[in-house]
Amino acid sequence: MHSHILIPVALDHEDIARQKIDIARTMLNDGGKISLLTVLENIPGFVSELVGDFPKDHVTNHVRDSLASVAAGAGDISTDVRSGKAGVVITAYAKEIGADLIIVGSHHPEAEDYFLGSTAARVARRALCSVYILR
Repeated sequence: MHSHILIPVALDHEDIARQKIDIARTMLNDGGKISLLTVLENIPGFVSELVGDFPKDHVTNHVRDSLASVAAGAGDISTDVRSGKAGVVITAYAKEIGADLIIVGSHHPEAEDYFLGSTAARVARRALCSVYILR
């Protein structure tokens, strides 16, 4: 059983976030906490000029709202949004919050995509705590 579980939520995989939360609840100690985290990749300057003139925090605020929706008001779930390389930020964040388990999603093993997703593989290699990889 675990006392603090981190669940990274990729923007393109929000659909499995609730499944990850359900799994986390089965592994969570009474009084334990769940943290949802989305990591936004930094946009290079030359790209930001092409995508339009949005307020600096426009995307971050939108993602925060999406995470809050996934958390559905549960008192034991916190949310955060960080910037950087996902595999690095997730493991650093887990250490920062004292997470003892990370539940991360991976690609389904098929002929053209047999290996772990690059983020899942990086998290599994770098994490100082246990990692549960959901397929």
